[in-house]
Amino acid sequence: MTDSTRPTRIGLVSISDRASQGVYQDQGVPSLQEWLASALTSPWEPVVRLIPDERAQIERTLVELVDQEGCSLVLTTGGTGPAPRDVTPDATLAVGDREMPGFGEQMRQISLNFVPTAILSRQVAVVRSRALIVNLPGQPKSIRETLEGLKDADGRQKVHGIFAAIPYCLDLIGAPYLETNEAVCKAFRPKSAQRPSPA
Repeated sequence: MTDSTRPTRIGLVSISDRASQGVYQDQGVPSLQEWLASALTSPWEPVVRLIPDERAQIERTLVELVDQEGCSLVLTTGGTGPAPRDVTPDATLAVGDREMPGFGEQMRQISLNFVPTAILSRQVAVVRSRALIVNLPGQPKSIRETLEGLKDADGRQKVHGIFAAIPYCLDLIGAPYLETNEAVCKAFRPKSAQRPSPA
């Protein structure tokens, strides 16, 4: 049983040769932190890593974040295309106990609303122990669209973002209970899985 008063630890991993070498400023992790700060109403704390596109290092980092740092959710950005250096999905699959293919399918579906090259993305998600690891795109705009989904001019949800399913997934694998700001992203849970909001 998890202590609901403790912040949920969320690993944020930017995977980029050039950003990790200081050639340019990483934009992936700041975008993730900004979005999560607006979307989550439950207490959480980030555990940040900036690493190169090296499969062994990605694997070690993901294992460390889940097994040693106690992260219940790990979000990566970058390294998910077909180029030889894009090894994030391979590393993610190598450390997972089981794959969650629906996440990759939905991420590509969202991106296909904007670019036909979305089918080149190899983004995956896996469960490792009681944690969910998800590969996200590298661009800030794409990160937000993938997590939040697409809304029409009146603010109605046209395409669901993947984060709507993440809190219930965490429930099912025994991770902490996360609540969201419905104006940004409404978490979907069956009625039987919903808890009353704290007074």
